Amino acid sequence: MKRREFLASSIIATGALGFGFGPSALRAQEPVTGGTLIWGHSETTQNLDMHQTGTASTARVLQNIHDGIVTINSNMEVVPQLAESFEVSDDGLTYTFRLRPGVMFHDGSTMSAEDVVYSFERLRNPETGAVNFEVFNDVDAIETPDDMTVVIRMSRANAPFLARLAENGAGVVMPAGSGDIQGETPIGAGPFRFIRREFGNEVELARFDDYWDGPAYLDGILAREITEPTVRLTGLRTGELHFINDIPAERISEVEADPELQVRTWAPLNFDFLNFNHSLELFQDRRVRQAFDLMIDKEMLLQGALWGQGQTTPTPSFPNDASRNGDLVQRAQDIAAARALLEEAGYPPGSLSVVFKVTTNYPYHVDSAQIIAEWAREAGVNMTIEQLTWADWLSQVWVDRDFEMTMMNFFTIWEPDRLYYSLYHTTGGFNYRNISDPLIDELAEAARGETDPQARIDIYKRIQQHIFDESLDVVLWYRNGSIAALPSVGGLDGVVHPNGSNLTFHKVWLNA
Repeated sequence: MKRREFLASSIIATGALGFGFGPSALRAQEPVTGGTLIWGHSETTQNLDMHQTGTASTARVLQNIHDGIVTINSNMEVVPQLAESFEVSDDGLTYTFRLRPGVMFHDGSTMSAEDVVYSFERLRNPETGAVNFEVFNDVDAIETPDDMTVVIRMSRANAPFLARLAENGAGVVMPAGSGDIQGETPIGAGPFRFIRREFGNEVELARFDDYWDGPAYLDGILAREITEPTVRLTGLRTGELHFINDIPAERISEVEADPELQVRTWAPLNFDFLNFNHSLELFQDRRVRQAFDLMIDKEMLLQGALWGQGQTTPTPSFPNDASRNGDLVQRAQDIAAARALLEEAGYPPGSLSVVFKVTTNYPYHVDSAQIIAEWAREAGVNMTIEQLTWADWLSQVWVDRDFEMTMMNFFTIWEPDRLYYSLYHTTGGFNYRNISDPLIDELAEAARGETDPQARIDIYKRIQQHIFDESLDVVLWYRNGSIAALPSVGGLDGVVHPNGSNLTFHKVWLNA
């Protein structure tokens, strides 16, 4: 296989996300230097170690602190970043990265091959607890012929490997030996350096003047963590904030019509799904899982919880993903059928009680849970809702897997290997639901080694069909993304990362 064909096979299954920007009042401005952007961040940051964090909320901040060895452009093509160039052997077993000379880290050290090896070995070390550890499962050796060259040798061809490195969580390069402090004091090679974090309140970043791609215009960023949507919008309108992400869903039209605000909307931002803990005997029964699927009117839930700011979907694959299974259709609500399935499984009306844990970090998840609980009651199920802070949800659900049912959304999952290996493989780094399905494991492994683009697409479509048939999760919708800013903020065209979730402020500026 020729190098170009192999590279094509590693990304063609994704397609381009194809998210488009909606109505905007962007002003033509000339960049100026100076000022601190006050950002109303919709979520709370957690562990600041880019290798270990599994939350998009934290990654949105860290995206401005770190760069990766490669990244993606607006066409979802893998391109060099901290690497100046890369090559893949004809057999797909050897990746050679020529590093960009003169790249400096925020601690004043200069990047070399040693830092790349340290970062990747740390990622693949099980003791690190890296969420993207499985990206390196097929890596046989990492070599450094010289200080500016890194060679990765694979035990077998792995079609998505390069695209997975384009995710900062997998491809980020840190200074050698810095792992122990990354969780509290992240050090990277990005356009902004970390100053401080007041947990649950704000994170402060400052421009890194020695950034390899030229210094940012802003002096700094102050990310204030404001999970209540109305409070964020009020802060923007009063001038307390310069920029917010996640405009309140019920206020989108109103904000778009406001001539005093700049607005960007796009689709999709993420997908949301209902989760079951598969380690529990209750949810090892497909009839029970499918019963909960049948309880939900997906379109009504979208309107009630998201005010229609999204689109229902039976699969988590993004709309323009070539591997999306377009033959799937969500199950219509059928309360009677749900009751019948539960009774068949041994749970007659009134005999089943479940606890639904949701996080207040996503207010629309709380709204969704309350709506679903009413449908569950109609189906004869007593559903108790527990509202958790983001930190408690991560501790109880993500880490300890102490839950019966929950709801979550995932951002930046544009690459199908990450989506179907990380979330659904028995050993996947994002498989907090304890799913262990031999067919999915077999197919996800086969997709990694399949270098024929169409064959790989077909495998992912089979995986989606199986997830749907077994109701392993109940996929609900794609949610739209939105940002808003004061007229004084310039450079918004480049804020939203091509993955549709991360926000980059390298080319943003403030006019006095």
